[in-house]
Amino acid sequence: MARRAPRLRLLWLACLLPLAPGLVAAGASPLYELRLTTDGPATTGAEVTITASFVARDNGSLALPAEAHHYRFHWIHTPLVLTSKTEKALSSTIRVVSSVPGDLPVSVWVTAANCWMCQPVARAFAVLPITEFLVGNLVVTQNSSLPWPSSYLTKTTLKVSFLLHDPSDFFKSASFLYSWDFGDGTQMVTEDPVVYYNYSIIGTFTVKVKVVAEWEQVKPDVSRGVTQKTGDFSASLKLQETLQGIQVLGPTLIQTFQKMTATLNFLGSPPLTVCWRLKPECLPLEEGECHPVSVTSTSFNLTHTFKDPGDYCFSIRAENVISKTHQYHRIQVWPSSIQPAVFAFPCATLITVMLAFIMYVTLRNATQQKDMVENPEPSSGPRCCCQVCCGPFLLETPAEYLEIVRENHGLLPPLYKSVKTYTV
Repeated sequence: MARRAPRLRLLWLACLLPLAPGLVAAGASPLYELRLTTDGPATTGAEVTITASFVARDNGSLALPAEAHHYRFHWIHTPLVLTSKTEKALSSTIRVVSSVPGDLPVSVWVTAANCWMCQPVARAFAVLPITEFLVGNLVVTQNSSLPWPSSYLTKTTLKVSFLLHDPSDFFKSASFLYSWDFGDGTQMVTEDPVVYYNYSIIGTFTVKVKVVAEWEQVKPDVSRGVTQKTGDFSASLKLQETLQGIQVLGPTLIQTFQKMTATLNFLGSPPLTVCWRLKPECLPLEEGECHPVSVTSTSFNLTHTFKDPGDYCFSIRAENVISKTHQYHRIQVWPSSIQPAVFAFPCATLITVMLAFIMYVTLRNATQQKDMVENPEPSSGPRCCCQVCCGPFLLETPAEYLEIVRENHGLLPPLYKSVKTYTV
């Protein structure tokens, strides 16, 4: 037993030598990894190719051994049925087929070729989706290249294509029938996987296609039968109109402190992002130069009050999801001849007070002159001012008041003297 112990130790050491780099990194991070690639998903009955590549991790100083026979690949692919297997330098490729749909697991690991008891150098795991329907994609393209996904132009031809995913040529002898529905009430049936269509109105539409594949297949009893597979595919489209321009309806001449209102009519489809800025010259707006405003209609009212006279220019930019446009509107501001209301009210009040004072002084002077004409000589004797001023309030009747006034004011002297006439 003492002699067998050294032999067993040497055997374990021989097994561990090819895996030395991987085992050194086992305490930290593995130095090698397996990368799995597959051409799935696939339909039931179609062959799927899976490739495992043994590579070093992102480490430029690490090199894989040149001889590939030091390593062995181990696969587990049940319930997938293996049809072929190919071994290359540091890679292994298998081809499998499934008769049942589902998400089927596939795992692989790498060990030393001469050491089955050793730990794996690297592992990999993948899930292969298998379906009983056709596999493919619906692709929509347009001549005008737009940077926005799923957005297209109205009144411009669209190319709608169905791309069948069949890397193993499983459907090479099948015939196909395509039933199209463009979401606006238009339907058609073709044998071609490519159609061209033109939407005339804006909006969001869903284009659908139902694909039917048929082919003859030899049955186990050597008889022939027709096999059929179907698939439903769809794509969402957002049809927009490009912005042809901006129509500005507003004054070109205005006075200071006068509110200006301009209406912007957008020749395109909303929603829009509108940005504007007042400049001394008509220059395009740069990014971040103005604050954007969201507009959900094709018109927008722009208001502004100018405080200083001069020549100005409104630089306006509008854009939707597929296009953008600029527009300019010049306006000349003159000094206002009417001062603001905040100054008009005090001025009007002052003028009214001055007119009232002038009228008061004029009427007072006229009254004094009349009194001097009627009373050229001062009256003799004391008079009771109370009787003159307070007469109407102390006497009982207006007749008594008039009598007192006659007594207090003497008659005016006649303007001419009477001439005596004698008859002889």
